[in-house]
Amino acid sequence: MNNDITIVFNGQPLTIEDICQIARQQARVELSTQADFITRIDKGALFIDTLLKEQGFVYGVTTGYGDSCTVSVPLHLVDELSRNLYTFHGCGLGSHFDAQQTRAILAVRLTSLARGFSGVRYQLLRNLTALITQDILPLIPQEGSVGASGDLTPLSYLAAVLAGEREVMYQGERQATQAVFSRLDIQPLTLKPKEGLAIMNGTAAMTGIACLAYQRAEYLSQLCTRITSLVSVALKGNAYHFDEKLFSVKPHPGQNHVAERIRSDLQVTESAPRHDTRLQDRYSLRCAPHIIGVLEDSLPWLRQFIENELNSANDNPIIDAEDEHILHGGHFYGGHIAFAMDSLKTAVANLADLLDRQMAQLMDPKFNHGLPANLSGATGEQVMINHGFKALQIAVSAWTAEALKLTMPASVFSRSTECHNQDKVSMGTIAARDCVRILELTEQVAAAVLFAAVQGVELRGNLSALSPALLQTVKSVRQFSPFLSMDRALEHELRECLVLIREQHWQLYE
Repeated sequence: MNNDITIVFNGQPLTIEDICQIARQQARVELSTQADFITRIDKGALFIDTLLKEQGFVYGVTTGYGDSCTVSVPLHLVDELSRNLYTFHGCGLGSHFDAQQTRAILAVRLTSLARGFSGVRYQLLRNLTALITQDILPLIPQEGSVGASGDLTPLSYLAAVLAGEREVMYQGERQATQAVFSRLDIQPLTLKPKEGLAIMNGTAAMTGIACLAYQRAEYLSQLCTRITSLVSVALKGNAYHFDEKLFSVKPHPGQNHVAERIRSDLQVTESAPRHDTRLQDRYSLRCAPHIIGVLEDSLPWLRQFIENELNSANDNPIIDAEDEHILHGGHFYGGHIAFAMDSLKTAVANLADLLDRQMAQLMDPKFNHGLPANLSGATGEQVMINHGFKALQIAVSAWTAEALKLTMPASVFSRSTECHNQDKVSMGTIAARDCVRILELTEQVAAAVLFAAVQGVELRGNLSALSPALLQTVKSVRQFSPFLSMDRALEHELRECLVLIREQHWQLYE
């Protein structure tokens, strides 16, 4: 953990980067101990207590949930309602969110609750902070959320853990929460009225995943740009397709930024020649800035959607303790995250498709301008029995197809549920999970095409003519994946490359 960075939860806005640093254990986490912050948080819980004493009517506190909101709960049963809520929502299935994703989910929920509009005690925030700082991670199944009312089922596992129930991952082992709390002298919470609903009725699962997905996509955009530059060199491409004057007449800023990066990689410093032996490359080279640029130009508004959701109070009802109002609404609806993730996954899948087409050019002697078939580095009679990157291209085709298949928008598959109370839902968590899978597949494609591009550059020769940036990339790959002269299994090298990609190991562009 990086002890130089401290992220304080005090009700002030956080960024995608803050959440990702917490998820990757690159920052320390603190909950504000300022008196005014503590007072503001506790004021909401005290207001709920006052309403109960006056026999006020509050959804989810003195009523049942959802379509059952017309069922009045007697005051002597109110304290049991939160436990019932997280208990009956304990029906999640599928794989569990991994450690980084779980930390992101916890940090996002803490961000929202720290706004002070959810009617929870400061002590609850302290216990939630302790889960993060001591890396006690609730085991949260990925499946079971429709994204409105928020992420009820996934977040029920957080509520249950705060109450000392269910299971956690601690020190690399799956353990009973009660046993871990006992060992660490953590007192489980008895959730007060509104607290179970406040923890669960929000968008933390989809938003936490969205933060991590955003940062992965941001890096993939740069990596695909660098790979495109290498492929252009390997294919003896026309570097003037990325001419500054050419791009000045179509002023999409992200697209222009990609072209600028490729120009720098290829050391394009003069105007395009009037005549060239190769006027036009195929679209997967010539239009690469336009394809990668869609993602680059989407990042600013995607950030706005994600960070607005991150820094919102997104449960129901909203507790306005200052003016003593209970505001019933639908802030749990994850539509913005759903749309952001559906959009992001399409832009990312297009990167996989682009790289797949670039690899097809590299492999085929009909299109690769003199490179050996399948980029084989074999010589002499060994040429007849070595097949280079043939199987890897087939794998790239499979990964790309799977990524493209998953681009069907999840947000258009709203299903009326819960006795038609939840008759329009966001499916934002499904969209976020689909986006993560597309990112995984596209990273696999990128690793494979990076290998192929570096092989093509070396087969072309004259490495001394490469720009420093491209030469450094070639050398970095060759540290763990030697030139492919004779056929060998590439799985372990690909896995090593994927680790580096997912750690964002290479500093690609400023």
